[in-house]
Amino acid sequence: MAERTLRGARLGGQSFEDERGIEFAARQQVGYKCPQGHQFEITMSTEADIPANWECPRCGAEALSIDGILPEEKVEKPARTHWDMLLERRSLEELEVILTERIDLLRGGEIGPAHLHRPSKRKKSNA
Repeated sequence: MAERTLRGARLGGQSFEDERGIEFAARQQVGYKCPQGHQFEITMSTEADIPANWECPRCGAEALSIDGILPEEKVEKPARTHWDMLLERRSLEELEVILTERIDLLRGGEIGPAHLHRPSKRKKSNA
């Protein structure tokens, strides 16, 4: 019997339910305008939080609400530099000591690029 009821009907093509007795949610139209001048409306629930901006369906730019809803300003943290992170780990006095030690090693030829190294006294005595 079930086979007869589906005979001739396209699967997924149409619904046998009707909309009688169904109460739809309350809706509102929210208007937006993009920088290119395109205006459009989006249907939203009356209970929904209305966003201040929406992507324009024509050009993809960020459109602002016509109703005067302003976007929330994001609090931006200042960028942390390498120097800031270094000062979190060491004091200025410690850094000065380390700097003088490294300068002495560099001048002594113990560290640094090979082409800047001076020949050591040992090599001169052997030659």
